[in-house]
Amino acid sequence: MTRPFTISILGWVLACGPAESDLLRSGSWIDLTHDFSTRTIYWPTSKPFSLEVVAAGRTPDGYYYAANNFSAAEHGGTHLDAPVHFAEGKWTTDQIPLDRLVGDAVVLDIPPPSDSSADYRIDPAAIATWERNNRVIPEGSIVLFRTGWERRWPNRKTYLGTERMGAEAIPELHFPGIDSAAAQWLVKRQVRAVGIDTPSIDYGQSNTYPTHRAFSEANIPAFENLANLDQLPQTGSYVVALPMKIKGGSGGPLRIVAIVPR
Repeated sequence: MTRPFTISILGWVLACGPAESDLLRSGSWIDLTHDFSTRTIYWPTSKPFSLEVVAAGRTPDGYYYAANNFSAAEHGGTHLDAPVHFAEGKWTTDQIPLDRLVGDAVVLDIPPPSDSSADYRIDPAAIATWERNNRVIPEGSIVLFRTGWERRWPNRKTYLGTERMGAEAIPELHFPGIDSAAAQWLVKRQVRAVGIDTPSIDYGQSNTYPTHRAFSEANIPAFENLANLDQLPQTGSYVVALPMKIKGGSGGPLRIVAIVPR
């Protein structure tokens, strides 16, 4: 699986113009990942992140040694949704080609109409308006949606809509997402991957997850709970999104970064 990645990066550097090559050599790296801790937000029915300190101190031989155990659900914090998450037979986490996890990014700044619009869904009209004011989203782009919801992190009540845990919390979820019609529109545009700065690509009140299903059926990976999208330009950045390589996984913790022009 290393060959596609090598071709993607080297091909990008060698085949593209001087500006793109300069970006890799002199650009600034932006971390789009929330750290993982006991404050990390997970789905109310998921196992949260836990860190067990195994060792942290001087050994009898005088040197310092630290080691921990951790456990968590696949889907929580900044993470990947593999296509198999909502589509049988599609890519598992370890099967996603690396060249689907790296690429030129387009950042669509589409916030809800107001802070009270917690159930807002980004529809095709909103994307079309963005394109009229900016540029057409190129085929093969990694499309990242900035709603501004990240500013609520890590407050579970304001970010998820509820502080409760378990199945009874699901009806109380309120946060923006991507409308299924917009998902189908992006599938036809053959985007490489999608991401958003909210808990899910489907909005909080969804109970059939049509947006997940649309992207998953098309083998399009999704990134959720992204951070620092406000530090990226609308176009011109390059994203590298590498999840924990869980064999047979439906997702996993994600370290996602972007390189931007200085």
